[in-house]
Amino acid sequence: MEGITAIAQRMAQIQSIVAPRPPAASAGAAGTAVSASGTAFSDLLAQEVARTAATASTAATAAAGTSTAGTPTAGQSAATRLGGDGVPTELAAYGNGKIPPAALQEVGTTGHRLWAPAAQALTGLITAAAADGVKVGITDSYRSYAGQVDVAQRKGLYSQGGLAAAPGTSDHGWGLAVDLDLDATAQAWMRAHGAEHGFVEDTPREPWHWAYTP
Repeated sequence: MEGITAIAQRMAQIQSIVAPRPPAASAGAAGTAVSASGTAFSDLLAQEVARTAATASTAATAAAGTSTAGTPTAGQSAATRLGGDGVPTELAAYGNGKIPPAALQEVGTTGHRLWAPAAQALTGLITAAAADGVKVGITDSYRSYAGQVDVAQRKGLYSQGGLAAAPGTSDHGWGLAVDLDLDATAQAWMRAHGAEHGFVEDTPREPWHWAYTP
């Protein structure tokens, strides 16, 4: 749960991290960026971080399968999962967007990095696709917390019709997601074979976004 706690601790820093003029927002009389509804973007960002953190906390508690004494009940794999959200405890200990370089690995020679097991799986996937004459490219991979704030600023929050998860909640921040460069043939190949390598297309409106499911 350290990742969720870290979100709350960084809420106070959001105002200083977010630039004043994100795209898809207009400028208020004082030059503060505002959304179409007139709400300052930084306020929307802070509200979304708080909302998603609370939702994640509730879901994790409900799915944790613990007894009143806090011990895992039968069937709960507490050693490998954080609650029910599928985040390996190794990553949860670092916090979203704060994965150290030693825990990341380059995907082949692409320059893109993911959590080491995910990087290895994606390297194998790209090799398998190439053997079938299909090219799978990468446009984005692991993203730091500050990087996610920047993306949210530029592309808008997903909950507001944009394309970015609230900072501290994105699978990119866990090193578990990639944005792929896919033509129609490669997209079809991924939908047919991605799961064989542990990758699923899990985000509506984003057919390029694929998440590793350890």
